[in-house]
Amino acid sequence: MSTSPRRGRTARETPVRTHWVLLVTMVMTLTLTLLIEGYTQHMFGFQDDGGDPPQGPVDQVPPSVENGGPVISSGGSTPVSLTPPSRTVLLTFDDGPDPTWTPKVLATLEKHHVPATFFLVGTGVATHPELVARMAKDGDELGLHSFTHPYLPSLPSWQRTLEMREDQLAVAGASGITSNLFRPPYSSSADAVGNADWAAMRQLGKQGYLTVLVTQDSEDWQKPGVQRIVRNATPAGTTGQVILFHDAGGDRSQTVAALNTLIPQLKARGYRFETVSRAFRLTGANRPASTGQQLLGVGLLWLLKGALWGLNGLGALLLVAGVLSIVRAVISMAAAARHRRHARTEWGPPVTEPVSVIVPAYNESAGIEATVRSLAASDHLLEIIVVDDGSTDGTADIVEALGLPGVRVIRQRNAGKPAALNTGIAAASYEIVVMMDGDTVFEPDAVRQLVQPFSDPRIGAVSGNAKVVNRGGLLGRWQHIEYVVGFNLDRRLFDLAECMPTVPGAIGAWRRAALVRVGGVSEATLAEDTDLTMAIWRDGWRVVYEEKAVAWTEAPASLGALWRQRYRWCYGTLQAMWKHRRAVRQSGAAGRFGRRGLLFLLFFQVLLPLFAPLVDVLSLYGVIFLDPVHVLLLWFSFLLIQFITGAYAFRLDGERLGPLWSLPFQQFVYRQLMYLVVVQSVATALSGSRLRWQRMERYGSHQEPPLSPATGAQS
Repeated sequence: MSTSPRRGRTARETPVRTHWVLLVTMVMTLTLTLLIEGYTQHMFGFQDDGGDPPQGPVDQVPPSVENGGPVISSGGSTPVSLTPPSRTVLLTFDDGPDPTWTPKVLATLEKHHVPATFFLVGTGVATHPELVARMAKDGDELGLHSFTHPYLPSLPSWQRTLEMREDQLAVAGASGITSNLFRPPYSSSADAVGNADWAAMRQLGKQGYLTVLVTQDSEDWQKPGVQRIVRNATPAGTTGQVILFHDAGGDRSQTVAALNTLIPQLKARGYRFETVSRAFRLTGANRPASTGQQLLGVGLLWLLKGALWGLNGLGALLLVAGVLSIVRAVISMAAAARHRRHARTEWGPPVTEPVSVIVPAYNESAGIEATVRSLAASDHLLEIIVVDDGSTDGTADIVEALGLPGVRVIRQRNAGKPAALNTGIAAASYEIVVMMDGDTVFEPDAVRQLVQPFSDPRIGAVSGNAKVVNRGGLLGRWQHIEYVVGFNLDRRLFDLAECMPTVPGAIGAWRRAALVRVGGVSEATLAEDTDLTMAIWRDGWRVVYEEKAVAWTEAPASLGALWRQRYRWCYGTLQAMWKHRRAVRQSGAAGRFGRRGLLFLLFFQVLLPLFAPLVDVLSLYGVIFLDPVHVLLLWFSFLLIQFITGAYAFRLDGERLGPLWSLPFQQFVYRQLMYLVVVQSVATALSGSRLRWQRMERYGSHQEPPLSPATGAQS
């Protein structure tokens, strides 16, 4: 990739800070959506309402409550409890609405012409608002049962208020009605109220809510059979009763059947059926919601529905991304195995003709001597052309002072790497031209191995095998892994599929005739090596990979330098893809490259990384709201796939497996950096901004050419 700054550009360069604002906004919106969905659907689970709740101490519960009726006004200084009138039955239903059983319960009530009071859970209201609207239309009464069905005494006071407020808004949005009737989840009769329950009831009473408990539990939550439910719900004598049923929380077929038996029996005994407010002559228990309440309620319902849709959509995208990642890993390893089996030991008659090696250099004093000396040690006849692109650190002087035979130095004013390469091409004496970076060293046989494919006249360019020399520390190891797995493993696949998208600037060879036909190295993109490779394909040439040609390149030594390098690479690749997009409609080698190579880059190096942030956000969502063990097992499964892929790629490249121990840590810093690079690059491209050339700082990590993997690669 390029190393020199760019001069003379007239295109507009605009700042890209707004892209970060956009990204942060999108991530925060996604996070908020998942928090809403997680809280409403997974923070609290449904358990049976019946049975004895954890009562605890009762010394703070007033006797008038403990020994009183089921309807309690707790907002004043003295609590008031009410008892149902004689021969009056109040049918109450908890935990709805449910899409299957609530309509059947409503149909049963309508059939027998009796009303009921429904204590609604806000999350169910949000999912099925049409059922709540039907209740209100049928003349049934609406009550509140909290938003997510938690045990309220275990929550802080602010969260209890939030639970009731959101439930109220959901009901208002669905039906246009507000209610001051409230039944605590997991409650039963008044004599089961403990201190903690009373504290919650007192708080909500001061906010205007009437607590409605029960006097008779049908125990339909136990599904004991229809006759047992009927017996449990049948009043003894003529005492009025508030009877508890459920229209949600599982199979309620026994409840529906029991109602069809119970209601006629009680009517025959002279019982009348009332709602809570009519039985106790409460005014305003259900009243029309204000315009503001209804608007807020509708907004809440849409927000929750959008969160559900968003999560379902994200889940589908994540599934597709996961499948694509697995398919890519399998195909890459299978292609690499086939590439190895069919690797050519000879491309044809040996290529022995001299080669021109071009080294563009801008302020490369830290490593230029090692670069040139590695070329001088080559076992293939070559000329070395160092094009000094206006260096200010004495790069050209260092090369000239070496006094090595076959080395020429051309000095020019700073014009950028493409211009330096074109200068070198014009000065080259031979038909085969090797291009490399000034921060790279070649192994002695690298040039000889690199040029052998040119015995095939159809080949226009050859990619070599670039390796990281400064692989110490975590950042160095991570880049080493990426080069071996992400670059070189893919190159085997590209070679087999005849769609190599990039001959790296660190080590690549070119047929001079092909370079001339495509007009040399273009300055139109920041990824001049990718741009040139694509141009060679579109001109009808083939591009291949020679893994035995090894070069050692210096990788960025800081996260900031890595960001700048990859940002430039990614943005330049996007430019090149757009520039050569018409290749997908061409025929022959160009068409194969376009329909295979460009689509591969689009899916796996652009679109898939764009969705990568979802993996992290959804993983956190799963750990917090779902089963963390399941999420971690899934995460380790994908990590295992990466490790297997990495181990195979390392084996193919003759590398030791030691650096792979850092692979798990790569998931927490390096991977995020790489997909943020793609996000930023795509945002920059879509906004029409121009990215400036950015030169990587050199450290001189490669003073001596390392040994090849076969003879003892560094680890």
